[in-house]
Amino acid sequence: HVQLVESGGGSVQAGGSLNLSCTTSGYTWSAYCLGWFRQVPGKEREGVASLDIDGRTQYADSVKGRFTIPRDNANNTLYLQMDNLKPEDTAMYTCAADTYDCHLLLLRLYENKYWGQGTQVTVS
Repeated sequence: HVQLVESGGGSVQAGGSLNLSCTTSGYTWSAYCLGWFRQVPGKEREGVASLDIDGRTQYADSVKGRFTIPRDNANNTLYLQMDNLKPEDTAMYTCAADTYDCHLLLLRLYENKYWGQGTQVTVS
């Protein structure tokens, strides 16, 4: 049973930092590409950052230079390190996993195979 569990959200002032975690279980860690998405009520979900099986990353233009997506292979955990946060980063952040076409993961706003429940980030 595959599970993705996010944590680390919270409230922070503009310019601050947060480090989100996505702890995964129930599948072969190395066989999946992973990513972070965010959504504000009333708006479409947005792909934020992804990490493919070979370690290649992709970032939305809005977060390039501010967010990184490291992983801890020993603990099957994906992170989203968010620095220099802005009010427009306020959203529910959700991690997702899938096994194919990793370069398209961020475009599959709802179609990726596995999703977590999300963690709220509020920047004021």
